[in-house]
Amino acid sequence: MPVMHKNVAYNCRVYFYNKKILLIRPKTTLCDDGNYRETRWFSCWAKKQQTEEYFLPGIIRDITGQRSVPFGDGVVSTLDTCIGSEMCEELWAASSNHVAMGLDGVEIITNGSGSHHELRKAYTRVDLITSATMKSGGIYLFANQIGCDGDRLYYDGCAMIAINGDIVVQGPQFSLREVVVLTACLDLEDVRAYRHSIRSRCLHGSMAPAYPRVQCDVALCSPADDMGLPVYSPIQWQYHTAEEEISLGPACWLWDYLRRSGQGGYFLPLSGGIDSSSTACVVFSMCRLVCQAVREEDRSVLEDIRRVVGDKTYTPTDPQELCGRLFTTCYMGSENSSQETKTRATNLAQQIGSYHLNICIDVAVAATLSIFTTAMKCMPKFKAKGGTLRENLAMQNVQARLRMVLAYLFAQLVLWARGRSGGLLVLGSANVDESLRGYMTKYDCSSADVNPIGGISKTDLRSFIKFCSKKFGLTALEGIYAAQPTAELEPLVEGQIAQTDEEDMGMTYEELSQYGKLRRPFRCGPYSMFCKLVHAWRDRMTPYQVADKVKHFFRWYSINRHKMTVLTPAYHAETYGPDDNRHDHRQFLYNAKWPWQFKAIDSQAQKMSEQSITAKNRALPTSHTASQKGAFGGSRSGDQSNSNFSNSNGPNASGVLVPMALGRSQGQLMDTEVGDIEMTIKEKVARIVNEERLYTHMKFLK
Repeated sequence: MPVMHKNVAYNCRVYFYNKKILLIRPKTTLCDDGNYRETRWFSCWAKKQQTEEYFLPGIIRDITGQRSVPFGDGVVSTLDTCIGSEMCEELWAASSNHVAMGLDGVEIITNGSGSHHELRKAYTRVDLITSATMKSGGIYLFANQIGCDGDRLYYDGCAMIAINGDIVVQGPQFSLREVVVLTACLDLEDVRAYRHSIRSRCLHGSMAPAYPRVQCDVALCSPADDMGLPVYSPIQWQYHTAEEEISLGPACWLWDYLRRSGQGGYFLPLSGGIDSSSTACVVFSMCRLVCQAVREEDRSVLEDIRRVVGDKTYTPTDPQELCGRLFTTCYMGSENSSQETKTRATNLAQQIGSYHLNICIDVAVAATLSIFTTAMKCMPKFKAKGGTLRENLAMQNVQARLRMVLAYLFAQLVLWARGRSGGLLVLGSANVDESLRGYMTKYDCSSADVNPIGGISKTDLRSFIKFCSKKFGLTALEGIYAAQPTAELEPLVEGQIAQTDEEDMGMTYEELSQYGKLRRPFRCGPYSMFCKLVHAWRDRMTPYQVADKVKHFFRWYSINRHKMTVLTPAYHAETYGPDDNRHDHRQFLYNAKWPWQFKAIDSQAQKMSEQSITAKNRALPTSHTASQKGAFGGSRSGDQSNSNFSNSNGPNASGVLVPMALGRSQGQLMDTEVGDIEMTIKEKVARIVNEERLYTHMKFLK
């Protein structure tokens, strides 16, 4: 509860008993990282283990009959125990309050938390609470919010009760219920015996400063003549797999968003690829959860779903049938689309039960291009048909952006055409790795109302697709999982896809995940990332190859950072999400050449290569001359198959450096980027010259 004391606002917990306020306890440690900016609104209470008199406002005074109450860092003392509280960030802090409270004899610690979901975060949360009670004993009651925070976060429950390092009760991590209540009957004598057995704890406790105690005349324990003492049984925490978390967390978030927005459902451009299919599976999982909640007689969920579909008598029983009411999917094909992706999208829509449409956007693309042709008296062409890079990019972008326009048109009118009131929310399906790389067209189908997978990596989404195929029996996902990711924005070659995402990006999705984690949360810039990866990848790449890959990533990351300013609000699920609005506050105008950093990388790569060559030459027998073995490990007499003169895409058949994928992706280039590409090629040529000079020098020394 926000409480203002002496004209300073604090984030507080308020203790009540029988309509009386016992204590107002302000937060002593505020969260100011990641998704939170708590000091923007509140100040922390800096007077540790001190309380002051707080004078109640009249509207409260009239109810409680109290004039003032204690305010500050205190605890509540009952007739038979002592209760204290932590709040959210205080559990995660280096100097947690539960340590000092435990040493001062507080036996029960409560924590009303606002802890958001991230993939695999439950392990950390459970470890913190078990560790808190293992070190100094005590009972810990952890409660957490559940649901969408009205923004990009989902609070994922995980309420629990722990004693002396053991979990005794576990609450659900994902639920559509408004309130979850956990209970346990525990013996305080177990806490006292446990603490007494830790002699170092007793020594520290004897010297611990005291907390101000607020007296409350109530006994929490059973009467003394009740000899039935409880014995608790520790439980093993049941963790969800990452795939289960993806199926449940974003689904609950979408349901909360839908019921609170007042809209009639969701609309998704379904391409038949991994990303849009993952979004479709999340919506299908949401429908399954709603049906399950209705079967469990959750009246709140039933009332909400009746209001959403506009039928006061409707009771959902079948997820596919519910999906047909709430979810519209649309395959937006063009002359560059393959029959395979169309078939995969149609099959998936049939299996989940969505209301599915197949449309062709070629007429809209031709009409748009005709406007430009009429005005400029020239017709842009794809690169495959003789066009330049800039023409090729424009031809891809016009398709992508028209799909966004059509998505919103259909979302507004589909329900009207079907005889229902209301509109649909448009779903996006760009994953966190593509956002980080900027591998998307600005204002294309990545622009939507919300994106349930925008904080999830491509690697995790592939595992999720495989999971849904088995869990939900969606056999259509098998073909989607096996297919090569592609944007399908360039012309087909003999009816087959000629464009793949990883080739367009010049890096794999696995590499992108590593870049993202090193950039954040490890806070690596170009040079420090190179220093880490050159060791991590030393068994499969030379320092020069690692340098090329790191520079390639940071060049495109900085060029495309501006796209993060308009990124669709996405479910936060990863620590390295690039969301510019709330999580990843950084500039969006960079010097994409990174002159100082890239020069430092090149210098270090050359130094490491020279050291490696020297070490190899020392290990070679005298008979092995430079004419037999190239200075960088490749044969100088013809066969270049082992040459290390390569960039991220490796050498071509003649051993000459092949320039990295130079921006065939949808909208990943800005107007000034052709010059950057030319500089990239010049850098490569300079690298070859330098390496040849070094080879000649080493041969001379030999």
